[in-house]
Amino acid sequence: MAAMMLAEMGATVLRIDRIADSDLGIPMPTKFEVLKRSRHIIRLDLKRPEAVALTLRLVEQSDALIEGFRPKVMERLGLGPDVCLARNPRLVFGRVTGWGQDGPLAHAAGHDLNYIALTGALHAIGRAGGPPTPPLNLVGDFGGGALYLVVGVLAAILAARQSGRGQVLDAAMVDGASSLMTSIYGGKASGRLSGPRGTNITDSGAYFYEVYECADGRYVSVAAIEAKFHAELLRLLEIDPATMPPQMDRSHWPQTKQRLAERFKTRTRDEWSALLEGTDACFAPVLSMEEAPHHPHNRARNLFVDLDGVSQPAPAPRFGGTPLRPPTPPEPPGAADLRTVLAAWGLGATEVEMAQASGFLA
Repeated sequence: MAAMMLAEMGATVLRIDRIADSDLGIPMPTKFEVLKRSRHIIRLDLKRPEAVALTLRLVEQSDALIEGFRPKVMERLGLGPDVCLARNPRLVFGRVTGWGQDGPLAHAAGHDLNYIALTGALHAIGRAGGPPTPPLNLVGDFGGGALYLVVGVLAAILAARQSGRGQVLDAAMVDGASSLMTSIYGGKASGRLSGPRGTNITDSGAYFYEVYECADGRYVSVAAIEAKFHAELLRLLEIDPATMPPQMDRSHWPQTKQRLAERFKTRTRDEWSALLEGTDACFAPVLSMEEAPHHPHNRARNLFVDLDGVSQPAPAPRFGGTPLRPPTPPEPPGAADLRTVLAAWGLGATEVEMAQASGFLA
């Protein structure tokens, strides 16, 4: 995801894959591997010294290299930071892992759920009386990993352009997920998040920050935290504020939540949307992934694109002066003309053909 974002923000990104396919579960047609979009891919056998030498030639011309192996794998391949920075002193060497480059767990296997579990994030997410709820793999992999890697790489490139010196970037998902919890830890320390999960304002404890089922079995969301927005929600729901307890009196939240649940059950989701959407009640319908691309607001902002018949999120964020590149579909293996692709990196056609004939370049 980090490489996709950098490519769509204007970087020329070249992905180096293994010669053989990785074992990442059920095979998927290329057009659905949407995180590989907007860049070219070459396949190298990095256990061959010729492939390592070719990679170092690419490194010489690069602002950054990003890799996601366990610690010391790049060193064993002959492509560690010392080697790469010797060839290109301005290089930003970005390393993204789950546990980080050091520490007792650095070499252990893991996934998003494990990383956010260690930071306190997973423990804080879920309904009252229930177990912690995995929030997809948004918090560790993408929020705590990819986004922090992108921010770090861009900041380090800026620093290298000022100083002439590159550096190693340790982007650990456990670090990023912990950083995302900064305000939550502040709320915990202050006493604002004083209860167990599912009993606080933004974790489904409050009746005014919740999802409610409608008459048709679909859902709506309300997030009317501020007093003026809370008052607008009650007005539109035709609930007399005089019949309500004080908004921040937690002892009344469960019974008030039941009252709103009964109210929302009287109409369908779309009927509530017609009444509440676009108001200051802090409301939005809960849309499925099939529905989201067709919502008028999302369509107006071109929030989704269609590539090879696959609906997927468009690039973000948006730049006023330098618009993002339109995304291009992920490349099937062998689709690119490697002579053209690698010519941009200073490799001649004869070199490419010899590398392919030798078998270290697919």
